[in-house]
Amino acid sequence: MIPVNETAKGITFAVKVQPRARKNAITGVIRDALKLALTAPPVEGKANQAVNEFFADLFAIPRSSVTIASGETSRNKIVRISGLSRGTVEERLSAALSS
Repeated sequence: MIPVNETAKGITFAVKVQPRARKNAITGVIRDALKLALTAPPVEGKANQAVNEFFADLFAIPRSSVTIASGETSRNKIVRISGLSRGTVEERLSAALSS
């Protein structure tokens, strides 16, 4: 499992994005980051929007609760989730990795 950190603003974890994939899915772990395949292209913020939508759907929370804390122009991003506990985030990420 990847490191999940708790900050004053929410729960953060690292993601490596693979744009222009066949489907949106967590495809594994690379070092300390989730590998996230997205159908969106990496132009005009579309991949960033897809990251937010993917995790909002995964955690069943509003899109406004998911932000990219760093790495907006990079494939390596830090995603911040607000409104959920660290345990809940870890549990749902583990379940998504298992499926």
